[in-house]
Amino acid sequence: MALPADPWVLASGLLLISAVLAAAFAGKVRVPGLLLFLLLGMLIADDGLGLVSLADPEVAQVAGTIGLILVLFEGGLTTKPGDVRRAAAPGALLATVGVLVTAAVVAGGTYLLLDVEPLTAVLIGAVISSTDAAAVFAMLRRAPLPRRLASLLEVESGANDPIAVMLTIGLVATWQGSPTPADWVVFGVVQLVGGAVVGVAVGLGGSWLLSRSALGPAGVYPVVALGVAGVSYGAATVVGGSGFLAVYVTGLVVGARVTLHRPGIQAFHAGLSNTAEVGLFLMLGMLVFPSELPPVVGPAVAVTLVLVLVARPVAVVSCLVWFGYSWRELVFISWVGLRGAVPIVLATFPAVAGYPAGSLIFNVVFFVVLVSAAVQGVSISTAARILGVGQGEQIGPVATGLSLGDSRTELFEVRAVPGLHLVGKRLGELEPAPGLVSTVVRGETSIVPDDDTVVEEGDLVLVVMPRRPDSTRVVTAWAKGEPTG
Repeated sequence: MALPADPWVLASGLLLISAVLAAAFAGKVRVPGLLLFLLLGMLIADDGLGLVSLADPEVAQVAGTIGLILVLFEGGLTTKPGDVRRAAAPGALLATVGVLVTAAVVAGGTYLLLDVEPLTAVLIGAVISSTDAAAVFAMLRRAPLPRRLASLLEVESGANDPIAVMLTIGLVATWQGSPTPADWVVFGVVQLVGGAVVGVAVGLGGSWLLSRSALGPAGVYPVVALGVAGVSYGAATVVGGSGFLAVYVTGLVVGARVTLHRPGIQAFHAGLSNTAEVGLFLMLGMLVFPSELPPVVGPAVAVTLVLVLVARPVAVVSCLVWFGYSWRELVFISWVGLRGAVPIVLATFPAVAGYPAGSLIFNVVFFVVLVSAAVQGVSISTAARILGVGQGEQIGPVATGLSLGDSRTELFEVRAVPGLHLVGKRLGELEPAPGLVSTVVRGETSIVPDDDTVVEEGDLVLVVMPRRPDSTRVVTAWAKGEPTG
């Protein structure tokens, strides 16, 4: 006898496989996979083939929140401490003041160009004010950038959701009641400070737990890390803080401090994050009704032009001109302010609350995201090449560590990528390695090295060393020829 869940399990499996195949196809034709996921969702839903029905924005909001937690936590796990230090000040400014400036400019342009109520214009500005972590992280995997720019975009997209969420929830509350300016200030401070403090606290506690070797087999650690992410989000919301900010900060702390089973934890959560991205965009594509989009094409195009050509550049220049970025870099950063799942999920908030223009807001925001993925997402590599910002130092951390059983020893693989300091040099002329260089793997040959062994491009250099909290940074610095202290 078939169970009620059976058709859903089959459909989910087929959809995931189809989405992955679509992503592979997208990579070949240089189209963002997220765009194809949106289109696939629209194709199979009520207004398309009618294979799946999803007409409840509240369900989408819950599922979207879970998906964003997975994406943000993985983004924090894989963001290197050096990147955070490098982009902390400009990234934080762009993630706070930049979001407010973007929301204000979009709201003003929307009110002037469209026949909508002032609150509706401000809600549209708030909803699309933040860049999307899922879209940005996917873009950085597809089109590697110099660390100076990649670090900034990672920090901005991971940290700017709380302001957009705060604005959206606050504006919906304004429609439902009459919050005072003091209420807004308290709400904003608690969201930011509460989210950051909880994120750090849970991250430290989770790091301590994940550094214990007595938890069980290696497969347990990624599951515990997933639990830590859930605790971080939930604890932040309990105290009134931003759960999204807390999850991202917790990921940063865990990624920086945990060395035991780190590759397994990161690989597990990379898979979860990719699955969440696929699920998010499929679901959001299923939520929209294409037959309702034609009437909003004109207004949505106007909002998109205001966002891309006015609001984003104004926000970027006003926040980053103080940090020595060149005009080419400022133009590029302005262009790659990708919108994705976060704005669409936020667009469900007014609809769920019963706001009269909720459907209009959702359809306009969906169209903006569609254009962002189709135009900005496709042209990122071209824009980087034209502006000349895709050249120069692009070498990030090249060392991948693996704990050797329950011993306090790690084995690091250092890939000799083009431009790396150790390429073309004898091991004897390099600074002393932080551990024992045990093997150099060249093609299918394993070499037991000595001081006269020359590292060639493409080699895999194996380094064995005692476990330490900053081991990845130390080995990477040695490979780059930087100080390891």
